[in-house]
Amino acid sequence: MIYLRDIRKNYCESKEFPFNIPAISSMEAISITSPVAFFVGANASGKSTLLESIAIATKRTVVGGTSLERDETLDAIRPLASNLKLAWNKRTSKGFFFRSEDFFNFMRRNKELSAGLDELAERFKDDAVARGSMLGQKRALESRYGDLNAQSHGEGFLQVFKSRISSGGLYLLDEPEAALSPLSQLSLLYLINQMLSDSEGAQFIIATHSPIIMSFPNAQIFTFDEESISVSKYEELEHVNLYKRFLSDPQKYLRNLFDDE
Repeated sequence: MIYLRDIRKNYCESKEFPFNIPAISSMEAISITSPVAFFVGANASGKSTLLESIAIATKRTVVGGTSLERDETLDAIRPLASNLKLAWNKRTSKGFFFRSEDFFNFMRRNKELSAGLDELAERFKDDAVARGSMLGQKRALESRYGDLNAQSHGEGFLQVFKSRISSGGLYLLDEPEAALSPLSQLSLLYLINQMLSDSEGAQFIIATHSPIIMSFPNAQIFTFDEESISVSKYEELEHVNLYKRFLSDPQKYLRNLFDDE
């Protein structure tokens, strides 16, 4: 299901960030034709900036981080979010915005909460009702997210993803591969596909550097280069071809890096 259909940037004369990013400056409209779309490009190309702006404009919930309305790190891009005009096939308030750094903060806070509930349960060991309440809250936390102390970051990410996702939503993910091994990235693709198969479906817009994640079948890939945003095929992506060249002959690249040593 494609919920968000078009993202249009109104004309703006500002030369300040983020309107001075070439790909953002030249952008007029993006038409989304697949329930899974990727934003791909080098660092500082504008892909995460545009994704964050869409998150603000669509009023997404944030997983693990400060709400978009109160997040001071996003203040510089709010003018872009206000400048966007969105067109929907069907407007949805379901879904969330997810950044890799928010996930690590989310895991840390939940581990601290779990440890705190253990400590309180020990303090109230002579009060069965209070102790039971503390342990009940911990069980509820673990029921939703698993044993946070026993999980790797990748396992925790996938568990949080599964527990928070539901059909009928628009999900914006910024570099989810930061928490995932290659095998876990494949698991993420499986989970996305499962959600697309649901009766209401779902929509995903993902900024990524990972050739594994961006290989999702029939996805639409927007590349952010030095001048513009364009649609590309997977096999044409520089990210993909660089990985192929490196893996076919890593020593060639390493010699060029270290030949002065």
